[in-house]
Amino acid sequence: MTDVITPENGEDLQAQIEEVEALSAIYGDEWCVIDEASRIFCIKISNGLDEPKLTACLQIILPPDYPSSAPPIYQINAAWLRGPEKTELANSLEDLYVEHAGESNLYLWVERIREFLLEKSQSLEAVNQSVNINMTAEEEEGDNDEDLPDLRTLRLNTENAHLFMKDADDEELPPIKHGNTITDRRSTFQPHLAPVVTPRQVKMVLEKLYENKKIASATHNIYAYRIHCEDKNSFLQDCEDDGETAAGGRLLHLLQILDVRNVMVVVSRWYGGILLGPDRFKHINNCARNILVEEGYTPSTDEAHKSGPKSKKAKSKKTK
Repeated sequence: MTDVITPENGEDLQAQIEEVEALSAIYGDEWCVIDEASRIFCIKISNGLDEPKLTACLQIILPPDYPSSAPPIYQINAAWLRGPEKTELANSLEDLYVEHAGESNLYLWVERIREFLLEKSQSLEAVNQSVNINMTAEEEEGDNDEDLPDLRTLRLNTENAHLFMKDADDEELPPIKHGNTITDRRSTFQPHLAPVVTPRQVKMVLEKLYENKKIASATHNIYAYRIHCEDKNSFLQDCEDDGETAAGGRLLHLLQILDVRNVMVVVSRWYGGILLGPDRFKHINNCARNILVEEGYTPSTDEAHKSGPKSKKAKSKKTK
């Protein structure tokens, strides 16, 4: 259903266009258009520091009567942001809207989030400095301190871990395939697939995907993987909901039913402002199955019917 254009929201639309143009010019690559027709945008915000570097994605839907009489619909995506801190930040954004009601205020929101990230990073740095000072004081108290062997053990373990990480860094990033999108009521779903044989590769794939600002801004990035351990004839497998409750478990269950192995599937969902109910799980699994079929990990439904009962066990794709 198309929104009716009235003189009032016609002025709002013009104000939105001008505001989006200004934000795009100010923030450059940090600003991202998800769906211009549905007025869905996002921006990746950082604290501006190298260490500790904190980032958050602000996803925004602009209703037809913003800014004159309605606030933006928004969601803040940051894995580290939870509980009281998230509530505090949300309240501060809503206070800004009330204070500047009727005005374009997205710039104020972005800068408020940036200030919040900077404050958070400064508090983390203060905590780290306090920990370092306390550890230094403990080391200077003398060799008779009974806790000193634990500190030495910790240091040794850290050195060993560094050696293991050096070996792990030699692993190559697996090729990542991106599947076709499914759109329903302004929500968009897109699958991504990569062959993986170690947990380290799973992490590498996720890091690479999050380098894409559009994927990083998704409301949810649900994933599951299965790695076959031939020597033990067992599976190393796990999943992640990323805020979409039970979605990761359902995705992993699909991989198990299809008996695929040495593969990871990620499904990105950009929320469009309309609740989909159980349909969201159907779209997530359909996305995943489609890309598994496209990449040869499992036969298509038609092929499975033609080949008869013997095809119930899906073929797997070998990886090197």
